[in-house]
Amino acid sequence: MDGFNEMETIGADLRTILKKGRIEDELELERALGIERKLRLLSKDSPDLKKTRSDLRDLIAMYEKETWADQEVNISKIEASDKAEELVQKENLFIENRKKLIKQKLQKHSLTQQQLGQILGHHKSYISELMNGISPFSMKDLIIIHNLLKIKLSDLIPTALSLEDKQKLNTRIKELGLEKMV
Repeated sequence: MDGFNEMETIGADLRTILKKGRIEDELELERALGIERKLRLLSKDSPDLKKTRSDLRDLIAMYEKETWADQEVNISKIEASDKAEELVQKENLFIENRKKLIKQKLQKHSLTQQQLGQILGHHKSYISELMNGISPFSMKDLIIIHNLLKIKLSDLIPTALSLEDKQKLNTRIKELGLEKMV
């Protein structure tokens, strides 16, 4: 799964976006759109998420109005939007696969998601946010899940770098004269 390296920041992105009160680029927009869809489902069981969803929807509308409504659409904008959408699709696929794997292991061990939340020290609605990618698992949470459920860390923690980050890394390695590492 190449093309993303900020998977665990999705929940952090939500908090950051809400705190700064704006969406700054297409990647944030795509993540915000995905989170908004998840919040729509989760807010049925957790009414406290309705305000978060409403605030996020307002920021999405503001970004779309500022970025797409009155300005000329050009190829670079479309490419940036397509690239962001592809990246978020990969992130969501990773989260969905991780969720399925955790649920399978929980079922195998006759544990519920709520019990996992209790083991991790989280309340009922928060474990749902974690499992659905609304809030990020902490490294400690993932290590506990790894040890408890015997899930490979590479299935819990995204390890792929974006193409851009790979290029930067290779450039730095070459600048240091360490080409044999590339």
